[in-house]
Amino acid sequence: QVQLVESGGGLVQPGGSLRLSCAASGSFFKINAMGWYRQAPGKERELVARITRGGSTNYGDSVKGRFTISRDNAKNTVYLQMNSLKPEDTAVYYCNINYNWGLDYWGQGTQVTVSS
Repeated sequence: QVQLVESGGGLVQPGGSLRLSCAASGSFFKINAMGWYRQAPGKERELVARITRGGSTNYGDSVKGRFTISRDNAKNTVYLQMNSLKPEDTAVYYCNINYNWGLDYWGQGTQVTVSS
């Protein structure tokens, strides 16, 4: 079994910052990629950022230059630093890991609300 513990969501004013964390634990022998996706009401889930075990990253177009993803392989934890937040960043943010021979697991999600 795999567990993902997400933290760091909340309410922030436009222009503000938040840092999300996602710690993985359980029965796996390696984590390949780790990432964050988000889903706003009435919209499809979309990629925010993803990072491979070797540190290669890719970002959704709407967050490039504002968000930074990083990971600590020793702690099986992925982080998402979100700066210059906009109201359109409001969504439920989901942590995702790809582990072992290509299995995927999703976290339960953490709400991020950007509003004045």
